[in-house]
Amino acid sequence: MKACTVKPGDLDSAGVEEIPGPPPADGDILVEGLYVGVCGTDVEISVEGYGKPPSGHERLVLFHESLGRVLDAPSGAPVAAGDLVAGVVRRPDPVPCEPCSKDQWDFCRNGQFTERGINGRDGYGSQQWRIEPKFVIKLDPSLDRLGVLLEPTSVVAKAWDQIDKIGARAVVTPERALVTGAGPIGMLAAMIGRQRGLDVTVLDRVTDGPKPDMVRDLGATYVTSLDALPGPPDVVVEATGIGQLVFDVLGHAAPDAIVCLTGISSGTRTVDVQADAVNKEMVLSNQVVVGSVNAGLDNYTQAAAALAKADNDWLARLITRTVPMPQWPQALKREPDDIKVVVDLQA
Repeated sequence: MKACTVKPGDLDSAGVEEIPGPPPADGDILVEGLYVGVCGTDVEISVEGYGKPPSGHERLVLFHESLGRVLDAPSGAPVAAGDLVAGVVRRPDPVPCEPCSKDQWDFCRNGQFTERGINGRDGYGSQQWRIEPKFVIKLDPSLDRLGVLLEPTSVVAKAWDQIDKIGARAVVTPERALVTGAGPIGMLAAMIGRQRGLDVTVLDRVTDGPKPDMVRDLGATYVTSLDALPGPPDVVVEATGIGQLVFDVLGHAAPDAIVCLTGISSGTRTVDVQADAVNKEMVLSNQVVVGSVNAGLDNYTQAAAALAKADNDWLARLITRTVPMPQWPQALKREPDDIKVVVDLQA
């Protein structure tokens, strides 16, 4: 079968390789790979050498954002032949630490976890893959190719889950939410915020292209400056990773606000911060800043439910470019109006 492979850190090695069928050790469920989504992590692996292939291998089967259709599943499995599915990315560490032992591998404490398509395990960028019953997520069949959005949706589902847990500390009902960044994570975070009935504002620097209209079609507000916010947000989902913006947001947030960081800075730029003033503001206003990465099993289930409730026509506009498998390295090169780029594994 064909697979999208790369030697981490060697972009010239990226291409399609003929490899053996998926090994039974990967799981009892056999899946036909349909689409994979492309994100910044895939670029970091291919260009910067982030991540690593399975032990004893030079090349990594790339991609962790998956979509497939079940070809074969054992009796008693949570899915059956013909089901539309996606796979969980992370696997618990072998020790395991306490969170991993309780299916919270996204909170792994010793860093010995593995991740499909990223760290120590081949990914979902092949025409067939296998998976363990515990790590397969069944999707609403009406989603069709839009199911490839499950993994990024799981990331924001976790962010909202963390916001809920922290928000339980006080009797405060959030009304306004700010999402910073209108990439896939930001858009999906805004979608879930609107599903929750919140007054959502999305902040991004672009003024044209598809993003402003998509935000407005959600029933949300689109701004390009914090000074244009309609009011102080009770909740912030930060999806840019821009250090200065993180601190600027705190000065515009409401008392008791919760700021959840989901973006990772790609550079090494330093930011001068008046730490004493930030400390004072956060203490006197009961503000919380929390980081959130990856997703646990419950978050994948929450994400599947959010996608099933979403408007498919709106979701389809998130996928701005589809690249056929033989040309998949082209998907790593960002184009001006890109939101989510996917690779068609059957093209």
